[in-house]
Amino acid sequence: MSETVSRRLTQYAAGGGCACKVPPDELERVLSGVPGGRAEADLLVGLEHGDDAAVVRIDGDRCVIATADFFTPVVDDLYDWGRIAAANALSDVYAMGGEPLLAVNLLAWPRELLPFDLAAEVLRGGADVCAAACCHLAGGHSIDDREPKYGLAVTGFADPDHLLRNDAGAAGTPLTLTKPLGLGVLNNRHKATGEAFPDAVDVMTTLNREASRAAVAAGVTCATDVTGFGLLGHLLKLCRASEVGAVVDAAAVPYLEAARPSLADGYVPGGSRRNLDWVRPSLASHVPDDELLLLADAQTSGGLLVAGELPGHPVVGHLVHRAADGPVITVR
Repeated sequence: MSETVSRRLTQYAAGGGCACKVPPDELERVLSGVPGGRAEADLLVGLEHGDDAAVVRIDGDRCVIATADFFTPVVDDLYDWGRIAAANALSDVYAMGGEPLLAVNLLAWPRELLPFDLAAEVLRGGADVCAAACCHLAGGHSIDDREPKYGLAVTGFADPDHLLRNDAGAAGTPLTLTKPLGLGVLNNRHKATGEAFPDAVDVMTTLNREASRAAVAAGVTCATDVTGFGLLGHLLKLCRASEVGAVVDAAAVPYLEAARPSLADGYVPGGSRRNLDWVRPSLASHVPDDELLLLADAQTSGGLLVAGELPGHPVVGHLVHRAADGPVITVR
């Protein structure tokens, strides 16, 4: 950071990463009144089930995937923030079973508070991740804003017969998680104390490309990525779209090493608490609330939650038939 900057980067924003998403209940209420939300004809995936991206068929065996994702700083290091935001945006394409083709930058910068030259490091981080993903990066849009924000609008492609989507889950299918949880509480601790967590940065900058390709190759049809609504929130959206229930084995869920101590010390993002409040009416739980908070923890650039088994990744539960008057998700 430049010596002319008086505060750490994360102090220039009220929230951080995907924890600053609009609460899911409010988002659903607003989107319910937006026209054109239902997928039909060549619009294969729209707003209807809260999937990770929109998908349009362009001919028999090709479809275009479109998404956009950006957020405020989740770490103090400019380059790492750029890498994390880019990996997170690309993840929406991987979560649909696609390959990213082209991305453009989305940048907001408080020019009176932060020297604009510092933005070059953020953009360099995004460019390096796009290069690793073999995704073209060209141009974009920037504005002067009171809070720094960065991300990408991404266009990808996929085979329409091999998409991963929220509404294709079937009872009896195992649930696989491809990255450990705990990113929300660790990012919150970093923002509050400045303590660095290199393992969290490694997780957030790891592309979901290989997991996505493995899922498509295995014939999986249902998946989502685990980001701002937490594991429980994204699983609830998947279950609703697929009209199934789910059982989560809490003991099988992997966490970053410092996640539980950080939770015990009180470093819980407000977004994680809102996630749990939203999911709780649809939940039957046999574990303590602290465990539920970790399962609802707002992740930034988290892994894929796949309805199917992927070698090398833990099975954390399974989909089940859902009774009309029963819980959607059971945590045991």
